[in-house]
Amino acid sequence: MSEENASRHFIEQAIDKDLAEGVYDHVMTRFPPEPNGYLHIGHAKSILLNYGMAQEYGGKFNLRFDDTNPTKEKSEFVESIKEDVAWLGADWEDRLFFASNYFDEMFEGALKLIRKGKAYVSELTADQMREYRGTLTEPGKNDPNRDRSVEENLDLFLRMKAGEFPDGALTLRAKIDMSSPNINMRDPIIYRIAHMHHQNTGDKWCIYPMYDYAHPIEDAIEGITHSLCTLEFEDHRPLYDWVVRELEYPMPPRQIEFSKLYLTNVVTGKRYIKKLVEEGIVDGWDDPRLVSISGLRRRGFTPESIKKFVQLAGISKSQGSADYAMLEYCIREDLKAGSSRMLAVLDPVRLVIDNYPEGQIEYLDAPNNLENPELGSRKIPFGRELYIEREDFMEEPPKKYYRLFPGNEVRLMYAYFVKCTGFEKDENGNITVVHCTYDPETKSGSGFEGRKVKGTIHWVEATTAGKAKTRLYENIIDEEKGVYNEDGSLNLNPNSLTEKEAFVEPALMETKPFDRFQFVRNGYFSVDPKDSAEGAPVFNRIVTLKSSFRLPAQNN
Repeated sequence: MSEENASRHFIEQAIDKDLAEGVYDHVMTRFPPEPNGYLHIGHAKSILLNYGMAQEYGGKFNLRFDDTNPTKEKSEFVESIKEDVAWLGADWEDRLFFASNYFDEMFEGALKLIRKGKAYVSELTADQMREYRGTLTEPGKNDPNRDRSVEENLDLFLRMKAGEFPDGALTLRAKIDMSSPNINMRDPIIYRIAHMHHQNTGDKWCIYPMYDYAHPIEDAIEGITHSLCTLEFEDHRPLYDWVVRELEYPMPPRQIEFSKLYLTNVVTGKRYIKKLVEEGIVDGWDDPRLVSISGLRRRGFTPESIKKFVQLAGISKSQGSADYAMLEYCIREDLKAGSSRMLAVLDPVRLVIDNYPEGQIEYLDAPNNLENPELGSRKIPFGRELYIEREDFMEEPPKKYYRLFPGNEVRLMYAYFVKCTGFEKDENGNITVVHCTYDPETKSGSGFEGRKVKGTIHWVEATTAGKAKTRLYENIIDEEKGVYNEDGSLNLNPNSLTEKEAFVEPALMETKPFDRFQFVRNGYFSVDPKDSAEGAPVFNRIVTLKSSFRLPAQNN
């Protein structure tokens, strides 16, 4: 294998081979979500892989909803999925489809299978079906109805469609092999009765195709060449191939499986997220503590950071987990150069500069991002009374504490040196005011070259500061205890959300949803699109500034 070919992942190699051998002369992919919940970070891998392969080979990409189960599907989920896919940059152009668009073709396909003697109507109950199915080590037993005549099967199936039977009374099964070592090939159900309203077709149907039957038909109708799906469908591939072969599609699609994208210590299961939503533990499927795509978007993650994360996780057949810290690394890398560094104090204590003129406000120059001069600079107000972080003052500091304490001098970022001369406490012993004097000769940018100070702290001017709500997030799971309790419930972290009223520089009060900033020393923040109002922003912390995560060394 050439070095160039070895650098391509196994799906690219498979597509290269198919094109070289003339199996296909183009590439057509799709993302086929079931609209029974919101998408999560794992779906991002499938979206970006399918779209990426279409882009790489100059092909087409479809968005198609596999809406074959009306018991769990909602139009709300359809709309959220469309928004997520578009946000990630996967462009389906005018090719938005629904499995339910093909229900007529699927029904005709079922009739064709019956006429070929490849499908039959069964009267077994669900419990009996399990009993007849066999186990991984024991073959199944033939359904008592397996040898019905073609005429009887056609009659019963048409009557199923006409609504003559209640839910669960009859099913249509593919006639394959009850002794197959692959349980999926032991006469799987391909149609069941469900008198349910469907979000797309209304009340037209009371029988619905099963996913494993419908999915290959959808791919074949749309001309999909490569059906890229996750590893749990590997054992379903023989059934996928059986359906398109028996229905005699002229250019059958090829299914290729890849490993899922798992994140450590996070909740992705729709059942668990639904429970969190219904019990009010989170404020919706887009709660920023979730790794739903809408939750990550609301928290402030960018499409570019998700793409970088998927790229680093890689494409393979080996199942593994990615560390959440790697996702945080990707958003830090994306925001580092493009975000303005702004002043915000999240746990404020008042600082008074006793020798600064009362009532005077001056405007100081502040670069927006030292690593990116192209972002320019801004003016920030400075005056006699400021707010600083409570942790930036200590009455009795430990060794190597270089911030404010009685007698110590620090630089106020972008401003002057100040020296602590005293402090005030309330009746509970809490620091309420820190007193300082400033040296007017030490103004930042003035060229002062006198004494040095070891500490620099940030601040906001008190009289012009805006007041804004900030939200600080931790994992919704208590990582020390693991994701699940013994009874299957979730180990929830009671400190997953902390809300703080912060004082911020005036410019931060004029933001719009999804604006992103670095708050000096406090992390990267984004304006919440759901709860912010004009003049009253809510800032979600996307990620802190530092992490222990390091990229693995690259072999040369």
